Amino acid sequence: MIDMRNKAIKAFKKYSNRYDVADIKIKLKIDHTYRVAEIAGQIGVSVGADPDFAWLLGLLHDIGRFEQLTQYGTFKDAESVDHAELGADILFHDGLIGDFPEEFFVIPGADGGESERRKMAETAIRLHNKLTLSEGLDADTLLYCKVLRDADKTDIMRVLTEPPYDERNGRIIKCSGDGTEPPAREDVMRCVHEHRCVPKTFERTDFESLISQCCMCFELEYPVSRKIVRKQGYLDILMNLAVQNETMKQQLATLRSEMKQAWDYGRKP
Repeated sequence: MIDMRNKAIKAFKKYSNRYDVADIKIKLKIDHTYRVAEIAGQIGVSVGADPDFAWLLGLLHDIGRFEQLTQYGTFKDAESVDHAELGADILFHDGLIGDFPEEFFVIPGADGGESERRKMAETAIRLHNKLTLSEGLDADTLLYCKVLRDADKTDIMRVLTEPPYDERNGRIIKCSGDGTEPPAREDVMRCVHEHRCVPKTFERTDFESLISQCCMCFELEYPVSRKIVRKQGYLDILMNLAVQNETMKQQLATLRSEMKQAWDYGRKP
């Protein structure tokens, strides 16, 4: 299994090395990819999924980000292209998936099944960034979709505390004091109270983006995912950002309170 994963990492490096790996944004996505793969494998073990296949989904989930940044200069899907759809097309339409070991697509204890696993992988990658999952997914596909989405959301909390997002967080703190960064609008806070993700169609200030990204944790599917988030502590950092505006302070307090209520966030992992 270790050899299989090493071969997959080699294939991923071969692809990602086509891009400027010295670019901080490219490096961010490479580091994020490896962490999501490890977390997906960990969640897979906990929920009875094939941990190696779950790990591979984590390794592949953001393939589209590299071409997105190269073509459009941004990671914002609304201003460019849906990175999940782009990644799935690169992998399964353009044929990049052929560079990754076939063994990942063999269903343990069953004859064949490679085509089914490929379909599962394509679906999970296409849906990993969507607000909701499609109806009618079979049980196995739904399982891997949930595992991948949880793993991605879990590591995003870390990403949002690191460069270049730490600069954004500093800007929110500074601008909350001089009045140029307003509090979150009512429709964003309504999502907090309803314990759900904020729709991508909402226009957002930097502070609203921060609130919206934290809201992703409301929809973590598995206890192990919530345990990982609590242990990491990055969500705590984001929810306790030292804003200076009193309304914004109260909004973050509301977010912390609702998160605690949603899944007992305050309990020790």
